[in-house]
Amino acid sequence: MRVLVVEDQKNVASFIRKALVAEGIAVDVAEDGETALTLVGTTPFDGIVLDIMLPGRDGLSVLRLLRERRIATPVLLLSARSEVNERVEGLNAGADDYLPKPFALDELLARVRALCRRGNEQNSPLLRVADLTLDTLSRTARRSGAFIELSAREFRLLELLMRAPGRVCSRMMILEKVWDYSFDPGTNVIEVYVSRLRDKIDGGRSPKLLHTVRGVGYVLKETE
Repeated sequence: MRVLVVEDQKNVASFIRKALVAEGIAVDVAEDGETALTLVGTTPFDGIVLDIMLPGRDGLSVLRLLRERRIATPVLLLSARSEVNERVEGLNAGADDYLPKPFALDELLARVRALCRRGNEQNSPLLRVADLTLDTLSRTARRSGAFIELSAREFRLLELLMRAPGRVCSRMMILEKVWDYSFDPGTNVIEVYVSRLRDKIDGGRSPKLLHTVRGVGYVLKETE
C-alpha cells in the first residue's frame, strides 16, 4: 500500500510516516496543499492522511478539488479542532473518515488500514489500457488475449504505468515506486527494463502503447 501524508508540522509528519512505514506501508509526505495536489495527480495512492490546517490552500480546499477532479482516493482528515461543524463540513466535502488531534497512534494506524482496505475493495483488480490488461490478483498480463510473461520487476513497472494511463511517470518516480530508491544511482537500469517491457507488450502489435517522453519519462497510452 502507498499512503500520502499531508501535514505541515514536520515532527507530526515524521511521527506518522515512521509508524506507517513500520507497518509495511510506503509513505510520501507533502507539507502543503499544492504539493499534495501535484503528488496525487502523478502518483496512485491507496489512501491520504490530510491535515485540515495547512499553509496556503487548506485541507478542506484540497479535498474539494480532489473530488471535483473525480479522484476517489480515500481520505482521513486530521484536525486539532474538534468542532462538530468542521467534522460535518469535512465529511460533506468527501472525506471518508475524521480523526481529531491529539490522537492515539494505534487508532490512526487502524483507521488508515481500514481506509486503504475499503479503497482497495472498491477498485477493480483488473487494469486495462486499450487491449492490454493486467490482473493484479493473479499477477498476469495479456494483450488481445495473449499471455505476456513478466518478471516481478517488469510487473511492478507495468502496474505503475497502467495505474496512471496518459500520465508521464518520471525516472525518479519509477525509481522510488519500482526499485524503492530515494536517489538516482545513475545507471541505465530503467531504460533496460522499459526496453524489455516495450518488446513484450508492443512487439509486433499495433497501436504502440509504451511511449518515451524525452527528458521527462515514460507514459502508457493508446495514441502518440
